[in-house]
Amino acid sequence: MSERKKVQNACVIVLGDIGRSPRMQYHVKSLSENDFSVDFIGYVHSSPLEEIRTSPNVRIHKLNPFPELELPNVLKYLFKTVWQALSLLITLISIPKPKFILCQNPPAIPAVIVAYLYCLFTRSKLIIDWHNYTYSILALESSQESPIVRIAKQIERFFGARATDSFCVTKAMKDDLYARWNVRATVLYDRPPQQFQSISVQEKHNFFVRLAESISAFRTEPEPAANEEIAECTAFTIKYRNGDVKLRDSRPGLLVSSTSWTPDEDFSMLISALDQYERDALEQPSHYPDIVCIITGKGPLKENYRKIVNSKSWKKVKLEMPWLENEDYPKLLACSDLGVCLHYSSSGLDLPMKVVDMFGCGLPVCAVHFDCIDELVKHGENGFVFQHHQELAEQIGHWFYDFPSNIALANMKQDMQKHLKIFQALRWTENWKHVALPVFKN
Repeated sequence: MSERKKVQNACVIVLGDIGRSPRMQYHVKSLSENDFSVDFIGYVHSSPLEEIRTSPNVRIHKLNPFPELELPNVLKYLFKTVWQALSLLITLISIPKPKFILCQNPPAIPAVIVAYLYCLFTRSKLIIDWHNYTYSILALESSQESPIVRIAKQIERFFGARATDSFCVTKAMKDDLYARWNVRATVLYDRPPQQFQSISVQEKHNFFVRLAESISAFRTEPEPAANEEIAECTAFTIKYRNGDVKLRDSRPGLLVSSTSWTPDEDFSMLISALDQYERDALEQPSHYPDIVCIITGKGPLKENYRKIVNSKSWKKVKLEMPWLENEDYPKLLACSDLGVCLHYSSSGLDLPMKVVDMFGCGLPVCAVHFDCIDELVKHGENGFVFQHHQELAEQIGHWFYDFPSNIALANMKQDMQKHLKIFQALRWTENWKHVALPVFKN
């Protein structure tokens, strides 16, 4: 009984797919491991982490998605907002009164509004986790002067200033929140959880063998029958009959990126960079290896880019767009040679979690430049920063020149690994306990 009394109720709201909201899932996991009983509210279009699904301290409440209706955009947006607000409010009324509600922003409309009103009546605390600004994302598809954008900005300003506490993802956002709206926020940097880490060559081989069933670029032609010592091979690895596994000397380079296929990531830059790599590799085939590029994720623009990729007649580049399960994505990063991040912050104030995950696996990254990216990616230390596709093409070409045994690049790659190991030393759990837990316990 004494142990039960220590457990406190908490509520976490994501007005989006909780399976694709890693930071909020990590919050829930950490809260459940630190004497909180958590009601996790959101849409479940993709599967959440296993630790959340199986935790006795977590109850997932699925919101019903807004039905597809043929309506003018303004009416559709209005009805959808009302639908979401009512669904969220009904769910909140049905759960035990929480000590606090942790609400992800964006979207502010209607999540932050409903959460604030609920907390006002129940005297719970409202804590907002600022990942970005709602109004800046809306402005991507309209303009700063759009009525919807201006309304969203005022809602964020009004309710943000009335939250009990706030977290944000960068120091730049902390400074902006205070200067713009007098919101005092605690910087909680994203850090990689334990599953994002380096893996052995044996684990890489097992991963490639298993995924080769669905990703053709991982497969290879069988070795000559005369070589009876080889038991199994992939495009990247060889396993011998005595159990030894090694990376192939003539393996292709493995380039990886992930995306939600939304307008804030311009994948035409990567395609243009790969076009340039193809030209360089055909001119100097002895210096540039084949490249396998894997882009993971789901989203509205995926099929548009798939058509563009299918129209290419690359000989030195293979690009595939698989959807990976939560357990496989960290392994893919750990198997890769270079990561690419095309996330361009709508506000210039948030940082891409995909880079955090890549660093957790010891993977250097080429990241598109925006104002605060240097809080995470240090050019020449743990990766590279580029501003256009020509720079990205140069960085990819430089990294894979005479791959995998370019002696001239050995020292630079070794130095990067030292910086990445320092980054890997601090994980989400330790950082969360130090920074976030005191706020929740207050």
